[in-house]
Amino acid sequence: MKKHIIALTAIVTLSVGAAGQASASSVHTVEKGDTLWSISRAENVSVQDLQQWNNLNSTVIYPSQQLRVGETIDTYVVVSGDTLSNIAEKNKMTVEQLMTNNQLTSDLIIPGDKLVLAGSKVVQPEVKGATTTSVTSKTPAAETKPATATKEYMMNSSAYTASCAGCSGITATGINLKANPNQKVISVDPNVIPLGSRVWVEGYGEAIAGDTGGAIKGNKIDIFIPSKQAALDWGRKVVKVKILD
Repeated sequence: MKKHIIALTAIVTLSVGAAGQASASSVHTVEKGDTLWSISRAENVSVQDLQQWNNLNSTVIYPSQQLRVGETIDTYVVVSGDTLSNIAEKNKMTVEQLMTNNQLTSDLIIPGDKLVLAGSKVVQPEVKGATTTSVTSKTPAAETKPATATKEYMMNSSAYTASCAGCSGITATGINLKANPNQKVISVDPNVIPLGSRVWVEGYGEAIAGDTGGAIKGNKIDIFIPSKQAALDWGRKVVKVKILD
């Protein structure tokens, strides 16, 4: 995090007008320059709908992030912040049923995973602009296989907050951590993990590689944790880090 960075991420104003519901679940892959407002206009839904469908506590989005842009029919596309428990609750089923439907042996899910909910046929969500196809429920394992990490490291980790003396709270990529304390961000060496990459960190979850630091070189990361005490509790430890894109 650099004190003098002045490039801020624009925070869009939430739409208060009602918009039409999408008729089926689909996925929009965020591109550079996208905002929740522009996506809501293009998909004919409201900003509030996008936030609800994707468990967003703020309007911050980032390139390559996948957003659901409709109600799910027979499949569910996992988004950041999802757990098997809240997916099961939303769809009025048990976690056991969800795991059985998708032949899951653990509760690890990754954004972009497609989970089968019910029905003899499922409507497969596709990226914006693609046609929707049907598949039989006999092949859920092929459809729900977790996204494969492009790279995997064992890294030395530490933790930081946005409230240190002299800190602006603005990351190297323009994320305002003071305004978005629930955003999961890690500081990286861009020569090892490119800025903007989606990552999974053992014990922390999915995050965005959105910051840098003078002491973060090589196989080191610094994890943003809003609570000073929680950051101290994290301490220094070696963790597994997976690059998801």
